Amino acid sequence: MTDQVRTTKLPNGATVLTEYMPNLRSATVGTWVRRGSRHERAEWNGICHFIEHAVFKGTRRRTALDIAVESDRLGGNFDAYTTHESTGFSLKVVDTAVPQSFDLLADMLLAPRFDAEDLEREAKVIIEEMKMVEDTPEELLTELFNAAYFPDHSLGRPIEGTPETVLSFDRARTARFHSSAYSPRNLVIAAAGNVRHEEIVALAERAFAANGNSDQHVSQDSNGEDDEGAPRHAAPIFVQRKKELEQAHLLLATPWSAARDEDRYAASLLGSVIGGGTSSRLWQSIREERGLAYSVGAASSTFTDAGIFHVYAGTSPEQADEVLDLALAELRRAVREPVGDDELQLAKDQMVASILLGLESTSARAGTLARQEIVHGRRLEPEEIIRRIEAVTAQDMLAVARARFTTEQIAFGALGDLGSFKVDRARLEI
Repeated sequence: MTDQVRTTKLPNGATVLTEYMPNLRSATVGTWVRRGSRHERAEWNGICHFIEHAVFKGTRRRTALDIAVESDRLGGNFDAYTTHESTGFSLKVVDTAVPQSFDLLADMLLAPRFDAEDLEREAKVIIEEMKMVEDTPEELLTELFNAAYFPDHSLGRPIEGTPETVLSFDRARTARFHSSAYSPRNLVIAAAGNVRHEEIVALAERAFAANGNSDQHVSQDSNGEDDEGAPRHAAPIFVQRKKELEQAHLLLATPWSAARDEDRYAASLLGSVIGGGTSSRLWQSIREERGLAYSVGAASSTFTDAGIFHVYAGTSPEQADEVLDLALAELRRAVREPVGDDELQLAKDQMVASILLGLESTSARAGTLARQEIVHGRRLEPEEIIRRIEAVTAQDMLAVARARFTTEQIAFGALGDLGSFKVDRARLEI
């Protein structure tokens, strides 16, 4: 499989990765930027997400309508998103449309027009997006919780920014941040499917030459970029009452393995056992056996230097105490006894199946290429990942639980019409 993956570092600092997938008529071409909301100073919060929107509003050669019509004509799936640590743009098309799709992407990302009136309108659109979060209790609780969990750190700030910051992004500020964040040294160009490496490299070189985008350094003091380093995990406990909500929304969280940590595979498997699917302990205990919640589970967010594991449940306010106690019981169980052989094998089978199914998707493989380059600086072969998963033991997972699930590290947040519902540190004892 290694022979199908090739890497070229361009003289200007951009990285080009391709994975050849024979016998396909599709290809995914994308560009990932090594910048996300954690790289923004507080007063620039939301600028990466804002630029992700703004590049669709037109370039020197294309109007916003031209971009929409052309992407539709290519017949593919155009995906764009912003995370805390990167911004991604990818387009899945038939293999004959790779040059056209690459030209469209490069034009949008390297030569956006940033028209003042377009930016003003898009700011209003993003503020409406923020209001959607306000109207979605689970998302609102997550934003409130992150701010308390990563205090005074960019990981605790919302990816979309605030109305105040977004309204400050005029043409000059937006162009200044873009010129630094989207410089070639921060770009990872990845393609997977029926693609030729030499062609993608040539297209990239031509795009940079045509747009005159060189790797000129811009002072961070002037462009809003920042990196605050590894965050400090707090252990907040808060209950925010919102009487108009029908449900109580509960969130338990602990520190977790970072994306580069050696124990990340054991942590991932442990998370799956606790709350990763319909066979998980939380799902079975809270939903199937007692019918206390429709939505319940656990997930993790991993960053390059930090991680967070969180258990979520939405339930009727009068059932909140019981749901919280059941969730805590599962964390205590994970600390006190090793995972059984059957549960461990099920979690491994789930994870391996997910990896193998992803190999059939050009979008998944291009995205994986880019993410691994950004996080690890190298390609992690599927065989290597599967070996690491299969090598995890129940004792490895027990060690993760005992290190992460401690009373002093447990955090809790709740949102809803909660009446006299209360939580203190003693109740969260593990």
